[in-house]
Order: sequence, then C-alpha cells, then structure tokens
Amino acid sequence: MSKTNEDELVTPNPWQALRRYTDARIALGRAGISQPTAPQLEFQLAHARARDAVHLALDSVALEDKLAQTLALACLKLHSAAPNRQVYLQRPDLGRKLDDASRQLLQTCAFRATDLAIVIADGLSALAIELNALPFLQVLMPRLAQESWALAPLCIVQQGRVAVGDEIGQTLNARAVVVLIGERPGLSSPDSMGLYLSWNPHPGLRDADRNCVSNVRAAGLNYETAAEKLHYLLTQSRLRQLSGIALKEETPGPALPDMAEHNFLLERD
Repeated sequence: MSKTNEDELVTPNPWQALRRYTDARIALGRAGISQPTAPQLEFQLAHARARDAVHLALDSVALEDKLAQTLALACLKLHSAAPNRQVYLQRPDLGRKLDDASRQLLQTCAFRATDLAIVIADGLSALAIELNALPFLQVLMPRLAQESWALAPLCIVQQGRVAVGDEIGQTLNARAVVVLIGERPGLSSPDSMGLYLSWNPHPGLRDADRNCVSNVRAAGLNYETAAEKLHYLLTQSRLRQLSGIALKEETPGPALPDMAEHNFLLERD
C-alpha cells in the first residue's frame, strides 16, 4: 500500500497540533477502531529501546578514560552491593549501598573535608550516562572552578541507585553530594539522565531531602540549562546548608515557542 493510500485510511485526531510540542504519543489518529500501523510499529521499537537501555552494561573503563583525558578528573570505580544486573533489578535496596570492597577503597581516600562529591551511577539506563555524563560535566565543572569548590574524587558506581551517593558522600566527608544517574527509560526517552543533590549526605536520607533536575539529554533539558539549574541549587544549598523540599529551584525555565501568540486548540492543519 502506498503512503498516500495509507494516509487516506487514517482518521486524524483534532488534537494533532499538540504534537509539535511533545514527543509523547498523543493525537495519533485511528484506522477504523484501531491505532494506525505506523504508530504501533514505532511504539514497539521504542519499547525495545527502553528494555535495551535497562539491561545495557556501563563501560566504566571507557568512561573513566574519557573523564581523565577530557577533564583531567581522577575517578574511583565502585560497585553497589548488587552483584549483577538481575539482582539489581530485583533488589533495589542493594543498589543503595556499596559492597565491602568499595567501602574499604573509599575509606582509604577520605582524608579531609570537601565541599562536594560527584557520583556517576548507571541506574536504570547506562545509555544515558554514556551519552550525557561527560558533556554535562564539561559544562558544569568550569562553573564550580570559578567558585573554588573543593571536590572529592569523582566516583563511578556500577549497579547503583540514587541513595548510594549518601554513603559515598558521608565516607568522603563531603558537605554535599550530586549523583548523575540514568533514569528509568520512557517510551520516548531511553537516554534521560537525572541529577540528584543532597546536603549533609548520610545513609537514611529520604527522597524529600534531595533536589532533582531531570531529563538531561540532547532532546530534553540541554546541558547548559541543566548546569545552570544545578549550579543555582548547589550555591543555595551551601549558603542555606540544606536541600530537598526546603530548597526551591527558582531559575526561569524556557517558554514554549509561540505559545503567547495564538491558541493552538483553534488551529486547523
């Protein structure tokens, strides 16, 4: 069937104008009482990409080499208490703490107080870390250098959850910790990275004690904007000595294009 004949069989959705503003699966139209073939195939492909992102292993050696060559950052390679990916997915609690070998390694490096510990964890999408961690840090690190932040050694954690940063930050005697982690893949975003900030990190912190900057990726929140938001949060966290729901992110966000000029609900394609 030709593309023209196929389009003739699809009944368009009146909300189709919204699709220019989002990658979400909305206003797909219908063929009879069913979803059109092309969107259905795109959904299956997106689902496969999301599954692959969850199971992809992080190449920590390659990431360490890139960080050393590009930013001259020394890294510590750590591992959570989850020995492999299957256990990691079944036991979230084990991903929140280090294994014994990593804990001992950290203890040998904790020699003085620091302002900030940066942790990179694979999370639920190592793909997000491979694509976004280095270019984001290339934007963030000069901002930190201008304000003389004392940094602990950068840590790369395999099979890690967000809370693993609390133990790392406490062991490294850091006043704050930022965890760069692969977020749970969505069906339009298998490569989204999250940034989690905690002041006075220690095991037992709750999600309400952290600040999050989400969807950091080329097709989401760009690196410049994400670095600006995180830098603001870090500055305010150090000033007020807190994080979480008591610390509000007040930097202006980007406006949707042309939203003030017309009402898209009244448009016709």
